[in-house]
Amino acid sequence: MTPPPRNPEERPVGALLAPDILALLDESPSLIAADTEEVHPADLAEAAEAMPFESVPQFLAALPRERAAQVLEYLDEELRTEVLEAMTAPQAAALVSEMNPDERADVLEELDEEHAEEIVEEMPAEARRETEALRKWEPDSAGGIMTTEVVKVPASTTVEDALAEVRVIARSGRREAMHAIYTTDSEGRLEGVLSLRELLAAPEGAKLRDIAWTEVQSVSPYADREEVARVISNYDLVVVPVVSESNHVIGAITVDDVIDAIQEEQTEDVQKLGGMEALDEPYDQIGFWRMIRKRAGWLSALFIGEMFTATALGVYQKEIDSATVLAIFLPLIVSSGGNSGSQGTSLIIRALALREVSLRDWWRVAMREVSTGITLGLILAVIGFFRIELWQVMAENGWTVFGMNVGHDYSCVSQGVGQLMRCGVVNPHLVALTVAISLVGVVTFGTLAGAMLPFVMRRLGFDPASASAPFIATFVDVTGLIIYFNVALHLLLR
Repeated sequence: MTPPPRNPEERPVGALLAPDILALLDESPSLIAADTEEVHPADLAEAAEAMPFESVPQFLAALPRERAAQVLEYLDEELRTEVLEAMTAPQAAALVSEMNPDERADVLEELDEEHAEEIVEEMPAEARRETEALRKWEPDSAGGIMTTEVVKVPASTTVEDALAEVRVIARSGRREAMHAIYTTDSEGRLEGVLSLRELLAAPEGAKLRDIAWTEVQSVSPYADREEVARVISNYDLVVVPVVSESNHVIGAITVDDVIDAIQEEQTEDVQKLGGMEALDEPYDQIGFWRMIRKRAGWLSALFIGEMFTATALGVYQKEIDSATVLAIFLPLIVSSGGNSGSQGTSLIIRALALREVSLRDWWRVAMREVSTGITLGLILAVIGFFRIELWQVMAENGWTVFGMNVGHDYSCVSQGVGQLMRCGVVNPHLVALTVAISLVGVVTFGTLAGAMLPFVMRRLGFDPASASAPFIATFVDVTGLIIYFNVALHLLLR
């Protein structure tokens, strides 16, 4: 599991190790392997990130190949790409071949396509076959994050023979998914699973078929990473097998890979909820103009959407001129609708991601959100109604509202709420009632629209997170104005 890149200033271990390693590179490169033998590869990666770039390939070359591959797995993605692209294809292939298959595929995905193909061609036959098998899957699918290093044993094998075979597999090289042993039938199809502890505790002479669990939770290589995370979470697994349509084990996904996938997925969702295209690079590494492209598209779309708000205001300009007090409460109406819509959107996006609801539940969700919206709208309506009535009482008694003495004879167009309602243009009680009724309608509509939009996005094949809070807020702004002014037309301006 590769940790997220960090700023060199936040790497105390790397900062301490780097000067000593650089000194050894100058004086005795052959001593680096022995002197760093007890240091964790992650700490060595931190040290490499604190070095000048030209020293990093030299440092990796001074380590045993397998050790260098481990350091490469923890290295910052951008630096790792630069290092591998600076190497010749045979040099990079020798290093990358020592990595776990899934990490190897991820690293090649980061490289220029032509250079990646050259590296694959230089790999040993088995490593090349594993890598090509993994690279055919989408990066966000189960096939794209799985490892092919799994332990498979025929179900008819005895415990003693299975233990001997597991020892041979373990000694032959790293097996990332050795947490579980999968048993297969005579045709190689998945039949059962048992943990290494269960194998060690099994009675002598027993066959794996008699002790393995036959209810095996597995995923398809086409499953998305959210589905993999859900299976691992629901069944408290540390590893889940990936099986083909014929139920043959083609790989496995460990919990550390799922943590990486969940972090990436949540990062994408948060960015989309913020009203922008998801970044495919860390914030401190993405280029300026690439960042602009990711943000400008949605921001422009939202800006165009807000133009409809201005259009709606223009349509009701006559009503605003007839009762200027209506304009004072526009922010109240617009913000209430947008906030309620954002709440509904956020709740349903998360519920869909966690499989708490599905597309077929849309009607049940709609009915629940309508009742929720009405209730929330009534709560805000009561608050708004009494607040406006309070303003009127304060105005009638000449009290100060927001620093203004609303009892004085100010212009109806430019002064406080209470004075506007005392000008005789509108009935203050009807104003309070208009705002209250509008709030019920706007909040109900906003809640319902916010809850339904993720269903629509999912039905159309888009990521529900694209129904972002800014998007739904912009949409509800327009409809909120329409509701507000139509209520005013019927109550105030008849």
